[in-house]
Amino acid sequence: MKDRILDVYLYGRLAGKLHQGEGGRLSFFYDDNYLADKEATPLSVSMPLAREPYLDVVARPFFSGFLPDDLIRHRLAQVLGVSEENPFALLKEIGGECAGAAALFPEGEKAAESGVFEPKILSEEELAEKLDALRRRPLLAGGEGIRLSLAGAQDKLPVALLIDKNNLAEHKIALMRGGAPTTHIIKPPIERVADSVYNEFFCLKLAGRLRLPVANASIGFAKGTPYLLVERYDRAWDEEGQIRRIHQEDFCQALSIPPEQKYEREGGPGIMDCLRLLERQSARPAVDKLAFLNLLIFNYLIGNADCHGKNFSLLHGGGKPRLAPAYDLMSTAVYPEVQKKLAMKIGGEYDPEKIFRRHWHRLVVDTAGARKALDKELNDMAMAVRQAVPALIGELAEQHIASSIFDAIGQVVERRVRQVLEEF
Repeated sequence: MKDRILDVYLYGRLAGKLHQGEGGRLSFFYDDNYLADKEATPLSVSMPLAREPYLDVVARPFFSGFLPDDLIRHRLAQVLGVSEENPFALLKEIGGECAGAAALFPEGEKAAESGVFEPKILSEEELAEKLDALRRRPLLAGGEGIRLSLAGAQDKLPVALLIDKNNLAEHKIALMRGGAPTTHIIKPPIERVADSVYNEFFCLKLAGRLRLPVANASIGFAKGTPYLLVERYDRAWDEEGQIRRIHQEDFCQALSIPPEQKYEREGGPGIMDCLRLLERQSARPAVDKLAFLNLLIFNYLIGNADCHGKNFSLLHGGGKPRLAPAYDLMSTAVYPEVQKKLAMKIGGEYDPEKIFRRHWHRLVVDTAGARKALDKELNDMAMAVRQAVPALIGELAEQHIASSIFDAIGQVVERRVRQVLEEF
């Protein structure tokens, strides 16, 4: 079978080519002109700039990491009429706007990022229709010139928040086409998961109150249905008023781990793998390792069992990368039917009810000083979260934002705080 080829762009420049060869095996080659630029950014820390090709064992996990997970990927493949096991075919159709600064197009067919497709401003009614359509057509794939791809196991829609020319104080939600960059991600309610929008909103706001690095988010409504509007940290407006991409990669991509193995018990990264990655690759390893540990503690306290390697990312941009802001924060413990086992074990233990100080201590070097420092982070975070929950509930009530899920999260937090503090 003759090779099939996708052009791979980074920051709008041709970075290389993704080949699909015999048996569907993938390989990636950097472009010679791209390699000649001394300031060129690698696609991934797993694929440093080099003239030799990266074969399937490295290329497949990285490029598959741009695609949705599990059931959404299955539905997407059905809509597009391709195999869900064929990341090349999927990216050929929807790879124009991915996480980070990468974009993929059929060889020689790159559309301009602006000017070819005008943004489609959505009325509230049109937005409601698009969000409803996501259940039948994930990422709105297969029509209207839309080429959007995002990882994750939840339906979502990348959009741009554009200034209303008739009222500069207002913003309009726009659908971007042809691979043009977006600025926000809309997450509609998850079916059969009560108040999922309010749950994630509360957890993101709670993290922000504790000064943890986290994506900005707000709640919007489309014909009475709430949705979460999350600002993309991998996008920014430049001085000319254009949306620019910032490159990022999740930890599974950086470690060449396929997305279907994102959970540690299925071969995915564990906490120590993540810490070693930050030690090797971060521009500020000490700062980022501490931030990572604090995010782990926070996720434990809010009862988020789905804290896996794809929910942490490296953010590139000038020199070595740094830990990206957190996203996908949700208390899964409030739902009795949801898996209780942690995505990444803490000190050798998956069951959150069986995790105590000795388990946390295994995450740091075996010295009294390191254990004392970690104890301080645990105690400070536990007390801060305990105090922040009722304050945030009150603040949101003043903004007429309320949900019974807030109190349920508070109950989980109180149980976890007591468990953390009982040995101190």
